[in-house]
Amino acid sequence: MYNDGLVTCTASELVIRRYYFPLGIAKRIPYGRIRGLRQVPLTRVGGRWRIWGSGDLVHYFNLDLGRVDKSVAFVVDLGAKVKPVITPDEPDRLVEAMAAHSIPVTRG
Repeated sequence: MYNDGLVTCTASELVIRRYYFPLGIAKRIPYGRIRGLRQVPLTRVGGRWRIWGSGDLVHYFNLDLGRVDKSVAFVVDLGAKVKPVITPDEPDRLVEAMAAHSIPVTRG
């Protein structure tokens, strides 16, 4: 599957570590709850400097101190107002892991 320490794809769920503020508890999302992922570029105003939390009360970023050096993020659609945003170390491998569970990934 996929595991970079902060984002993990297990056999049954997507695990986002260091998600809940302030304790950093992981968010566990069964694949059946995920409607899809949208790949977006990380920009200065689009999340690259967001270390943890939300700036718009819609997109929520887990704690990732290495995010400033990354260029790609994925918005996880759970059918709710708040959407988790993940920034995996290896985006292509994450896409492969999602495809293995029939979860669509769109770009843009």
